Amino acid sequence: MACASWLNLHSPSIARVFIPVLQYPTALSAGFLHRLHRFSSPARFTFSVTQTNSQLAPVHAQAKRGFLSKDDEIASLEDLRFESPLKVVEYPDPILRKRNKRIDTFDENLKKLVHEMFDVMYKTDGIGLSAPQVGINVQLMVFNPAGERGEGQEIVLVNPRVYRYSKKTVLFNEGCLSFPRIYADVERPESVKIDARDINGSRFSVNLSGLPARVFQHEFDHLQGVLFFDRMTDEVVDTIRVQLEALEKKYEDKTGLPSPEKVETRKKKKAAAGFGKSLNV
Repeated sequence: MACASWLNLHSPSIARVFIPVLQYPTALSAGFLHRLHRFSSPARFTFSVTQTNSQLAPVHAQAKRGFLSKDDEIASLEDLRFESPLKVVEYPDPILRKRNKRIDTFDENLKKLVHEMFDVMYKTDGIGLSAPQVGINVQLMVFNPAGERGEGQEIVLVNPRVYRYSKKTVLFNEGCLSFPRIYADVERPESVKIDARDINGSRFSVNLSGLPARVFQHEFDHLQGVLFFDRMTDEVVDTIRVQLEALEKKYEDKTGLPSPEKVETRKKKKAAAGFGKSLNV
């Protein structure tokens, strides 16, 4: 997993933005690829977190959405209810494709949920995790590129929105806790600027680049019901097709139900570049 030295966490602005996120120490996770299990040289990645008024690498603007819109659904207390221990939901469970509701209640239950999500993430060697991956359809993610409890810094993002993203893209070999032992190349913007709320409901903006940007984008896709193979080319999907079909069969054997989706019927669909939209369905 990534080591703490990969993270540039010494700026006072970083502390102001992120220390309120959890209010208890731990590390920053990369479950974003729910399991970006294989890394190249640490020098390839940087963690850049700044205040809203800082510069981001060359970007083009995406239509900025407010924290609420007429299409948003607010999660009820029932939506946020969970039982311990949490378990990772695997493809093709339909939970991974459901609409995820916005969180408007920042209480002890939410803090407990966040704590348990980090616990599951570390136990499964992840560096990031989204709420739908543990069966809770709300807009919440946790991540820590260090991938180790006590190293790096734990980041919690509630109701995140992408504000801007770089024109420059990077191809990288991703993995996902919902797709155990499956890895393949995904192309994503190198840097992003986001808005979100922290664990206490406070609103902030942050710039991410390198590995943290990739982890965020992977987890953000989950909050939109988009899975990492949706963003792969047909040629790349062909390299993992047998493994995806094995997960579909595993689901059918376990539930006695037909798989809700099949990789064999995956069809190309045009979609705007950006976030929250699948390149393939």
